[in-house]
Amino acid sequence: TILLILGFLSTLAVIALIAVAVTQNQPLPKNIKYGIVLDAGSSHTNLYVYEWPAEKENDTGVVKQVEVCKVEGPGISGYSHATEKAGPSLAQCLQRAKEVIPSAQHKETPVYLGATAGMRLLRLQNESAADKVLSSVGNTLRSAPFNFQGARIITGQEEGAYGWITINYLLGNFKQVSGWKKLLRSLKSLSETSGALDLGGASTQITFVSKDLSWESPESQLYFCLYGKDYRVYTHSFLCYGKDQALQQKLAMDLQASTSTPNSSLPDPCFHKGYERTINIGDFFKNPCTSDKKKQLPFSQLYIKGEGDYQKCRENIQKLFNKSNCPYSSCSFNGIYLPPLQGEFGAFSAFYFVMNFLNLTSEPNPLALNEVTSTIESFCARPWQEVKTAYHHIKEKYLSEYCFSGAYILSLLENGYEFTEDNWQMIHFLGQIGSSDAGWTLGYMLNLTNMIPAEEPARPPLSHGSYVGLMVLCSLVLVSVLLFAWLLFHKPKCLQKGIV
Repeated sequence: TILLILGFLSTLAVIALIAVAVTQNQPLPKNIKYGIVLDAGSSHTNLYVYEWPAEKENDTGVVKQVEVCKVEGPGISGYSHATEKAGPSLAQCLQRAKEVIPSAQHKETPVYLGATAGMRLLRLQNESAADKVLSSVGNTLRSAPFNFQGARIITGQEEGAYGWITINYLLGNFKQVSGWKKLLRSLKSLSETSGALDLGGASTQITFVSKDLSWESPESQLYFCLYGKDYRVYTHSFLCYGKDQALQQKLAMDLQASTSTPNSSLPDPCFHKGYERTINIGDFFKNPCTSDKKKQLPFSQLYIKGEGDYQKCRENIQKLFNKSNCPYSSCSFNGIYLPPLQGEFGAFSAFYFVMNFLNLTSEPNPLALNEVTSTIESFCARPWQEVKTAYHHIKEKYLSEYCFSGAYILSLLENGYEFTEDNWQMIHFLGQIGSSDAGWTLGYMLNLTNMIPAEEPARPPLSHGSYVGLMVLCSLVLVSVLLFAWLLFHKPKCLQKGIV
């Protein structure tokens, strides 16, 4: 009878413990927060909506992108002659954000706008127009039901740094763990963070942690303290070296190199054979990226005629990278300090879009550099009519520039940053990491909302689920030990008979 009672009570205790564990670990009703960031680039604007569990604001790996909306029309810098239209152009995507975010949370949802190189150039060219564009954008965002936190032109350094934060956050490289997991992590010999390579229409950024970072160029260095760990980061932004402005610079150099009284036709090896384009000279040299190459010409329009010659194209592009003067121990180009490249690199934005179009983003086994080169060379050699027919669904302007963009990316990475056949496969072309786009916007929001703490949050050694499971296991062991001890010392009559 006593054994039956003990067995019953033990079983009841186990059932109770399991019930408590299951009940305790049932998901609670979601308490979600939202944030909005608008990336006002040189060619277009994207609106991103992010969400995260409110109770885990200072943990890592919990923020996810839930919506991206591409604003129709040009980037906001394209409204320099009609500044009052810049703000209203965002209305459609703001409406989409209203639909995605529950109306009860509109007022508490922060909205940020960061303008990049297109607006940096406009500010250099016409500061008054840049201010009016930002004012128009600010008025529209204030009138939306969200918590407006500002519209500003971010620096090239910020753009590089926030891109670096984004990809390392999404890859989980900042995630700090405690106890035995922390010991295992410290034993890993792999690079702790990934470098970031960003390419836009008007600028390009390179950012990475280097053990060999010297004090030669302090303006190229940033310091972060994230989760109790210090990071000394090299970053530089090259204005006018985004793919669109690099093309403008190349054309301007080609014009300079032509005879003193050229005709209005300019052969270009970076466009497909059979392709033609007309350029208005008056508008061409107003650009701050080409104004220093201004040349008096006896015609108002220039007619570009494609040749489809990859090797000549590369030779022309390489003239953009001045490698003759380096005041430091090592340089990228134009006399800019660059420490030795180190670790893996995530290449995103136009790096990804161009290479993805050319089917050169294969993971997990990236193609060798010579294969990448031959693929781009073959694409450039195709006649324009054939390319146009094969990719009829792509806008002609974008399609016509993929040959130049592919050749330019290789020139920038090889000639500019000095990636080689040996370390080329350390570059990973990233469109998304998980469900979030690779880019600077997530890092911008994480920084402005203090979502990544400087110090590592205090955590118990075990998660709640692990703690409850361990308690159940220990309780089972304890009950078993007590039952065995009782049987051992009291020897019920049934056991005694069996022994006799």
